[in-house]
Amino acid sequence: MVDFAEIVKIFKEEEEYLSAWTIWTAYTIFLGIAVSLCVIAFYLALVAFSALILGSVACYHPPMPEYEPHILHFRHILSIDPLSFPGILLLALMPALGGLLCGIIKFGWLREKDFEVHETDAFIEGFHDKRGVLSGSGGILRAISSVFTIGTGGSAGREGPSAFIGATVGSLVGKILGLDEKARRRLVACGASAGIAAVFKSPLGGAFFGVEMLYKKDTELEALAPAVIAALTAYVVSCFFFGWGPIYGVPEYDVVAALRPASLLCFVLLGIVCAPFAVLFPKIMQFFTGFFRGLKLPLRLKPALGGLLHGGFFLLVAAPFLLLHRRDDVMAVASGLLGGGYGFIQLALYGKVAFLTLIIVAFAKMISTAFTLGSGGSGGLFIPSLAIGAALGGALGEVLHALMPNVVTQPAIFALIGAAALLGGAANTPLTAIFVVCEISGSYALLAPAILATITVYTLTSKWTIYPKQYDTRRDSPAHRREFCVDILEDLYVRDAYTKDVVTLSANSTVEDAIEVVRRTGHIGYPVVRDGVLVGMVTLKDLERVPEEERMSKMVGEVAAKNLVVTHPEESLEDAMHKMATNGVGRLPVVDKDNRRKLIGILTMYDIVRAHERALHFRSE
Repeated sequence: MVDFAEIVKIFKEEEEYLSAWTIWTAYTIFLGIAVSLCVIAFYLALVAFSALILGSVACYHPPMPEYEPHILHFRHILSIDPLSFPGILLLALMPALGGLLCGIIKFGWLREKDFEVHETDAFIEGFHDKRGVLSGSGGILRAISSVFTIGTGGSAGREGPSAFIGATVGSLVGKILGLDEKARRRLVACGASAGIAAVFKSPLGGAFFGVEMLYKKDTELEALAPAVIAALTAYVVSCFFFGWGPIYGVPEYDVVAALRPASLLCFVLLGIVCAPFAVLFPKIMQFFTGFFRGLKLPLRLKPALGGLLHGGFFLLVAAPFLLLHRRDDVMAVASGLLGGGYGFIQLALYGKVAFLTLIIVAFAKMISTAFTLGSGGSGGLFIPSLAIGAALGGALGEVLHALMPNVVTQPAIFALIGAAALLGGAANTPLTAIFVVCEISGSYALLAPAILATITVYTLTSKWTIYPKQYDTRRDSPAHRREFCVDILEDLYVRDAYTKDVVTLSANSTVEDAIEVVRRTGHIGYPVVRDGVLVGMVTLKDLERVPEEERMSKMVGEVAAKNLVVTHPEESLEDAMHKMATNGVGRLPVVDKDNRRKLIGILTMYDIVRAHERALHFRSE
């Protein structure tokens, strides 16, 4: 016999699921559009500022990805050869200017306290530690500071700011829609995915970025489906403005030759070669971050010092080539060290960088990036990692071609695979790296070599990361605290712990009289009542702040905090403790559930600890 009740139940469940799916699809499509427009605005501002400072003032026009040409040109203010000694010197001073402007914005206006947290880490921190809450003003100011840093030649990429812009938009959308913490966090991850998809025209790479970047050895898999929708939407909008197709051009290659067993073993070797660099890069970042942390210098000046050191280091690296009149090598070094390295990657993909220059840039790029971001500059580590990997891959390809010309017939392919391998290992994002490199080059034919090299690096280096804010796994993240930990406090309620005989202070009593009550009873905080109605809370510190000559005339009601955080007997102790931690208080008035002004007791942290110990003792018996 057909159970119609069961069928109706199934249909209702499916209807609820489809309704939720439809709503989330609408959210993520809207998010993808909003993020893409914001990232496009950021990109145009960056291009304009770079064209003005590096192009118009320093007369420097670096090589660009083949399908991302210079879109803005200004008339030269100075007529100078950028590859002459005066031109190189001027170029080397530009990052210090950008660092100074960045410091003013980031540590002056934004008042950022932790100069070590650059943009991608700020997104990761916002997801894990800030409950998915990111301020709009913070996103705007970080974007502006990134424009100053990258636009003057700072060694950083635009993907970090783009991801943070996307995460900020996701947080704001969640707030506007009134979504809960879990949903807001998911939108933050989806927004970051959309940001990467928009700036790199990489929908799959962007989608995996938002779910992989958060952990060393795990993924935020629940966010993958909405992240794909948001990233795909952002990609479509970005392509509408800038055209379809990949960013980079790659030479024609023999796919059959690249997929032969001997060739595939060479790509595994590439992964092994990249592994030490995937460990060395975070170590160098950590060292120079510690160096700048220890300097007795105002925060707002540290990015300027980092920019000055970066420029000086670039001058040191480029000088020998300049003395030897090797202009192509000077341009390759400049394109590798100044800015993210976008043009350098294109040169490496076409095999237009000499072997020695590839080796030098592979090491120098790590130091330049550490100077820029370790000092508090704004930007991302994504593209610098790709540039380092492209240099390593290109160099190894040249060596293998010289040793085995019949096996490695096209050494430049190793630059593309090396970019994926180094990024996947250094950032602990193998899938993101594989898809981004395939999509920005428009070539999925080399997917197998990219997987072999990238997984090899990731397997060998997953303990290290260029993103210190990454958590090891979901189990370690505050975002999933309740999923993996069944706390005793979840089963206890305020009614099991609060104190009913509470000492109160009258709002109409003087501060002097209240201090006398404090001396007599010894408590730290007191509910304040007027005619039996709860009107506020006051602490000993609040009372002591009142000058002695005013204590006989000032009433307690004038001193008490009116914006009350309260609890009620049916609330769990875990939620009550979370309220205390979030609001920085050590006690909560206990009120009637239906009347927030009817005081029935008080709950202190000591009460919670005591109830926890009692329950723990009971369970152990």
